[in-house]
Parts: sequence; structure tokens; C-alpha cells
Amino acid sequence: MPKLTRTLAFAGRALGNYVRMRPLCVSFEVTHNCNARCRHCHLGPPRAETLAPPERYAELCSELRPLVAQVSGGEPLLRGDLDAIVRGLTRPGAPPHVVLTTNGALLTPKRHQELREAGVCDFSLSLDYPDARHDEFRSIPGLYAHIDDLMRTLSSNGKAHGVTLACVVQRGNFRDLPAIAEKALAWKAGVSFSAYTWLRTGNREMLLAPDELDELREVLRRVSAHKRRHGNVFTSDYVLRRMPEYFARPGMARCRAGERFLVVNSDGTLSPCGLILRDYSDRRALVSGFTRGNDCDRCYTALRANTEKPAYWLVRDTLSRL
Repeated sequence: MPKLTRTLAFAGRALGNYVRMRPLCVSFEVTHNCNARCRHCHLGPPRAETLAPPERYAELCSELRPLVAQVSGGEPLLRGDLDAIVRGLTRPGAPPHVVLTTNGALLTPKRHQELREAGVCDFSLSLDYPDARHDEFRSIPGLYAHIDDLMRTLSSNGKAHGVTLACVVQRGNFRDLPAIAEKALAWKAGVSFSAYTWLRTGNREMLLAPDELDELREVLRRVSAHKRRHGNVFTSDYVLRRMPEYFARPGMARCRAGERFLVVNSDGTLSPCGLILRDYSDRRALVSGFTRGNDCDRCYTALRANTEKPAYWLVRDTLSRL
């Protein structure tokens, strides 16, 4: 199938899910264990957990029919059966766009190639700072140097590597966003920005202060200018414009968790999002038990922001991205 035809078909599926109130993205959090201790995250310390088999995730993906299937955690590369999980999500007929989120510590060129062959379309690789400050933030010594080596290797082989840097915007790093976009460009990668939420840890100190919002707007204007010049910033202009609004409150009303997006827990049950963990057996129970009475406004993560865009922006950004 020609690329243009595939792109238009994908955009049509996006609009179809939007109109039918089906989830645009489902995040499969295949483990809640992680090898990092990130300052902005509640996960990290080892925990006992029941892990669903790959077949359970495949069954749910077939039922939910998301446009994008995000394989996340915790750190998904801790799963020994990760390749089987990915293969199970790539159902025949209308497979989702599979994105693997990782902190990169366990990712090697060889592992990258294996997962691409299994069906991963894109890798979402976390980067909080464009230098070794990233190590301290993630509590993994040498992580930035490892990522730098990895990206230099992937970008030197002449093939599209499908890596997008994922940066959580918070008080300590918002001035570094243009430098992170430049770093992504040097690595032949994309970059996506997501607003920090205190809902994970209860730490409000990482939210931007009111007197920093004008500076944030100027930084985001520079990011938008970089996007127009180079095309490697994948965050929607719609989302970039709303980010200061989120930090000003801080919050964003009318969350559509369970409708536009949802999470599959590591044990195969469903949660509305990765910040509010539940154990619903299916989407109908989630919608009736949570979504219909949901009044949470405490985040504007990339998962939420990208799936709650108006239909115009959804189709525009989907066509642009693909």
C-alpha cells in the first residue's frame, strides 16, 4: 500500500475512533517495576506484581482497537517476554501504531533492531536535560552518556530509527527545551513535550511559579520556531499553546480518561490513567464506574493532551506526523 494511502487510512481511523468515542490511545503498562528513581515519578522501588501474559494484552488490544498502542511501565524492557507482547499487539487488518516508552538504560542498538522487527513503530525515549544533569534526575549514573552513544550509533547507520525524545516540562528544565530540541535534531530524532503533574508524587515544587509563565511562553515560542524550521518537534501547536494555561491553574478541566485514552495495568485490568490506578475488568465497567463521574483536572500529560485535541487538530497533526 502506498505511503499516502496508508497515511490517509490512518487519519480516517483516527477520526472514526474520535466520532465513535473509542480510545485513540491505550497505554499498556506491562510492569510497574523500574530501574530508575525519577524525581517526578512515583514508580521505582521494587514491588511484587502479577504480570498478565502477552495473550491478555493482545486480547484487550483487539477489543479496544486503539489507534496507538503505547507499551510502557515502569520500564518495559524489564519484561523478558517484551517481544511477544509487541507481536501480540500488531493484530492483522488494522494494527495500531505501536510506541515503546523507555528510559533507555537497557536499550542497545541490537535490542532496538529486535523490537523494530517485532513490530515497534516508534521509541519514546525519556530525556529531561540535554546533558549529564539527566543522570541525577533519573538516578542512573552514566545514563546521558549511554543515550548519547546509542543515538549516535542509531543515527549513523543511514536508516530511520524511529526514536522520539520525550521530555516532561517542569520548573527545573523548562529553560532547556530549545536545547533539547536541538539535541534531538543532532541525533536525527523527534521530540515531544509533556507537562509535569504533581499527581504522581504530591510534589508541587516542580510546577512552574506564576512569575515564570511569561518566560515559559517565550521558551515555547522558540520551540515553535524550531518546529517550523526543522519539523522534528512533534508536540501539537494546540498543546504547546495550552501548556502555560495548565501551569497557571495548575490544572486542565474535562479529562476524558476512559473515553479518549486509558491504561491497561500490568495484571491485565484497566485503569483510567497511570496516575489513578484501578482494577476494572473491561472498558464498560471503567466508563460507568469512573469516566461518567470524573472531575479530575490535575494533569495535562502528553497522553491526555494528544488524545483530547479537537477533531481538526487531531487529523491535522496525524497527517503531519505520518
